[in-house]
Amino acid sequence: MSLAPGLKPIAPEAWLSPDTEAHVLEEKRALMRARRGEVYGARDGSELAALEAAAAVHGVAGPAVGDWPSALEGAASAVSDDLCVLIKDSDDLWRLEAASLCAPTFWRLDEKLGEPLGGLHGPVPGANPGLVSRIHRMFDALRPGQVLERFNWTVQPGTERFTPSQAAFKALAGGMDEAGALDGLWLRVERQTISKLEISGAVVFTIRVAIDPLRAALDGPGQAEAFRAAWEGIDPVLADYKGWPHYQRLVHAALAQAGERR
Repeated sequence: MSLAPGLKPIAPEAWLSPDTEAHVLEEKRALMRARRGEVYGARDGSELAALEAAAAVHGVAGPAVGDWPSALEGAASAVSDDLCVLIKDSDDLWRLEAASLCAPTFWRLDEKLGEPLGGLHGPVPGANPGLVSRIHRMFDALRPGQVLERFNWTVQPGTERFTPSQAAFKALAGGMDEAGALDGLWLRVERQTISKLEISGAVVFTIRVAIDPLRAALDGPGQAEAFRAAWEGIDPVLADYKGWPHYQRLVHAALAQAGERR
């Protein structure tokens, strides 16, 4: 989970609407039913905050689609976004207490449920105690009605959304031929938001994953050059965390192929 303070305020009505990824909802709901133990979790004491979070989602997205064992899952069935509820405990720590998580980018809900912000950011390079403290203060200062948004991105082989680890991607990339790189690589963009609930004071963290062909991202004037600059300009430690060394030869091949097409 990445919540770096690059978050910017957006209009509250833009919180979950429009849902740009609504076309994946059938697939998401099937995953929620087939692998519930991997994509849903809630700790004792989170029920009221989860109910309030669900009501907020339904106010934007409408009713649940089908019958679900919990209010949060019902809300998650109506939006493409993953829904995470963080509650401040008696030790003044914000902890992940409930979540419906169908498109994780290299983390497992069963390993993170109940963790404070420091534990949630543990594997992410640059997530030092100072950064965690800044995020904690941001959570504290957030007022009900405010919505903050940020974006994060990476490249992946294939279109899989449920990716709790990088292992499958690394294996898939290793077997890909460079000649097919431009069509075999995809751009994975996370839209993340945080907002605070009025009654419980819990924070709702949403994650919407969009997966689009890398070919399209390199197609317009200057886009390939901008992508190359972003790819090559990243901190090497963060690049390693994202698994980019495994895709390096493929990305370079895709950039070369995109240049040949223009």
